[in-house]
Amino acid sequence: MPKNKSRYSLPQELAASPKRRPARVADMIRNVIASLLLFGVKDPRVQNVTIVRARVTDDLRMARIFFSCPLEQADEAMAGLSSARGFIRSHLAKEIKMRYVPELIFEYDTNQDKSDHLNAIFEEIKKKNESTS
Repeated sequence: MPKNKSRYSLPQELAASPKRRPARVADMIRNVIASLLLFGVKDPRVQNVTIVRARVTDDLRMARIFFSCPLEQADEAMAGLSSARGFIRSHLAKEIKMRYVPELIFEYDTNQDKSDHLNAIFEEIKKKNESTS
């Protein structure tokens, strides 16, 4: 069993907590990319894109960026984001002072579609209940 460098250690519950730095870096990346899509990227394919969330691996090498847009524009938006990936990554390198800029992976966020579908179902149930009352 390796010896601890310090005789003081955290309780077991606190030692196994998730790392906070990847969450902070993901939040910074999300903010920078969202503002960059609003003001920096001129590609019309990414006009209606909203950055929903970002997830960064523990080693900060890969960032998964989730975006939403109208479903019929999802393929065009993905193509636009893929073509702007290098520009976005170089801008991130200037904005975020890190040793390595994470590799960006863009994914369409299906949670918004699921939420819209559930809201439509709830509205339908509400209308049925109002008509029977």
